Amino acid sequence: MMEQTGIKAFLKRKGIHITVKTYLIDAMGAMAFGLFASLLIGTIFGTLGDKTHIILFNTIAEYCKSATGAALGVSIAWALKAPQLVLFSAAAVGIAGNALGGPVGALVSAIVATELGKLVSKETRVDILVTPGVTIISGVLIAQFAGPGISAFMTAFGNLVKTTTEMQPFFMGTLVSALIGIALTLPISSAAICIMLGLDGLAGGAATAGCCAQMIGFAVLSFRENGVGGLLAQGLGTSMLQMGNIVKNPRIWIPATLASMITGSVATCMFRLENIAACSGMGTCGLVGPIGIYTAMDGSANMWLGILLVCFVLPAILTLIFGELLRKIGWIKTGDLKLDL
Repeated sequence: MMEQTGIKAFLKRKGIHITVKTYLIDAMGAMAFGLFASLLIGTIFGTLGDKTHIILFNTIAEYCKSATGAALGVSIAWALKAPQLVLFSAAAVGIAGNALGGPVGALVSAIVATELGKLVSKETRVDILVTPGVTIISGVLIAQFAGPGISAFMTAFGNLVKTTTEMQPFFMGTLVSALIGIALTLPISSAAICIMLGLDGLAGGAATAGCCAQMIGFAVLSFRENGVGGLLAQGLGTSMLQMGNIVKNPRIWIPATLASMITGSVATCMFRLENIAACSGMGTCGLVGPIGIYTAMDGSANMWLGILLVCFVLPAILTLIFGELLRKIGWIKTGDLKLDL
């Protein structure tokens, strides 16, 4: 018992908290920022370069995308509150993890390496050698041994979802849209999930529909409480702002979720909207989702109408209709969607 108490005290002193929240919420949440600051912004610059033929944009895109692994490693280590030497060493770990196992490989490698690095940090007189050495060696070893298997599993699972969506666009469009939309509003990263699974094509379009439905849905549903500021914060920012209110009254989540189930099947069956994996889990955040659809489909009249209806018009109208019904029966009351902006 004394030994267990000593271990717990040591881990606490090192800032190591072995919990689901730490690794699947905090780490994945920060991972999304790493992806946005490298792969996602690089994809946007790449699209600008392809459409405007400005070489500088393509050059920036190449550098941004090449920094993906390092950005993932550093962002995950930062989320785990790594000391400086561990934080900077995580860049190399992220590169190895992403190269051998994709984003999930980077996540696993960076978590293990960061926690081991924290264990030895400032425990020796040659900390400047020991800490980065332990961090990088452990991370690269995890990437080499676990990365290929992780990559194969995620690729296979992602392909299963995409193939099933092609075969059953109505059912899978509804399901993928609802689940990814819910993930966007939860304190986890829908963008990271879509990139991990390589969720592109028709499944990517359904995912985008779900994310847009949550963001635009909550933005218009809460307009009477939050005004223009709330409309912009949720419509162009994130519906995650409503998570605190959802905990208090889960019923406020129903209108946007029902809307996502409808827009998902509309996206797959009517407009055949597609997206690239890097943008499919972003929704209207910075308009990244619609930009991704444009990148994937290269522009057409049908595409533009699909983007307008699926990403903006239908989520707003459907959520308002469902929301009013729930207000009439007393499931949603005035102030339930109020944000502290």
